[in-house]
Amino acid sequence: MTLTYLDHAASTPMRPEAIDAMMPFLAGTYANPSGSHRFAREARKAVDESRDVVASVLGCRPNEVVFTGCGTESDNMAITGALARTPGVAVCAADEHHAVLEVVEHHGGLVVGVDGVGRVDLDLLAQVLQDAVDAGRHVAVVSVMTVNNEVGSINDIAQVARIVRRFAPGALVHTDAVQAPSWIDLRDVTPHVDLLALSGHKFGGPKGVGVLVERGGPRIDPLIIGGGQERERRSGTHNVAGIVAMATALRLTDEERTTEIPRIAALRDALVDGLLDGLDDVVETVPRADKVAGSAHVCIAGVESESLLFLLDEAEVCASAASACASGAMEPSHVLAAMGVDRSVAMGALRLSLGHASTEADVDRGIDAVTGAVTRLRR
Repeated sequence: MTLTYLDHAASTPMRPEAIDAMMPFLAGTYANPSGSHRFAREARKAVDESRDVVASVLGCRPNEVVFTGCGTESDNMAITGALARTPGVAVCAADEHHAVLEVVEHHGGLVVGVDGVGRVDLDLLAQVLQDAVDAGRHVAVVSVMTVNNEVGSINDIAQVARIVRRFAPGALVHTDAVQAPSWIDLRDVTPHVDLLALSGHKFGGPKGVGVLVERGGPRIDPLIIGGGQERERRSGTHNVAGIVAMATALRLTDEERTTEIPRIAALRDALVDGLLDGLDDVVETVPRADKVAGSAHVCIAGVESESLLFLLDEAEVCASAASACASGAMEPSHVLAAMGVDRSVAMGALRLSLGHASTEADVDRGIDAVTGAVTRLRR
């Protein structure tokens, strides 16, 4: 049986070109790019050229690109670093990735509600910021993700930034854009924010490498110190092979986006429509106009995510759910809870997601497997 991969929001297959790009730095150019000899300078040149590529795709200056170990590190660095540089309060949306939400909560920050499709409530955001300022609290950083990692909803980051500049002009604006590169031209996002996070394995690069864009000079304190790399913003020996591969994948993603979006949207529509036609009581969680092309999140009545995923795994279909096991009991995703999705509906959440490697065969197989598994569970 052929594996059917419908979990691209968790991690995408590496692009062959990215694998080819990284191999010379695994097998040949192994020098430390922080060294001074010519072998080290070759590695350093590769890092610098990759930085230029990333900056070009993101619409920022090369010296604003900081290479990190992953998206979670980038998010942690942005929020913790902002609070360390200028003590105050951090603010984020209620449906943020845990790499943002838990950091804000850890520092005693403020969480803003979202609407029914998973977008931050802009009126509520303005009110929360105004209330904080009125109470004499300095808002140090506001974080709103570009694309939600579970349900695919898209936030208007330009509008978020305008509200922050108006009600908390001293705050930094951070966006977790980890899920965005395949679907959104980040040149339209980066100019509105101070800090932007990416992760290489979400768009065909390798795991273990990410980016934090820090616009306008040093705005935050470093999270990792001790070596002085990345202009003392992120110490540690560079992952040269990972950086080169990530830059290659990001460049290809940018070049192919305009043709890939309609192709993948058609696959997503066929997948969701197939489930809606083949099963009763299936809810498409977010309207297609409000989410990215690769998101096919649904909630299925009469089943629990854990049982459904078990059967899909048996059928060699890779998917995930918006539920987590907590204290021995299945609990609905914090994203769905923030959106106001009824608990009984949220218990049957299924996150199907597509990407650059998705095919019509994946969709057909996914429809058959999910339909069969749900029918079996309902019986």
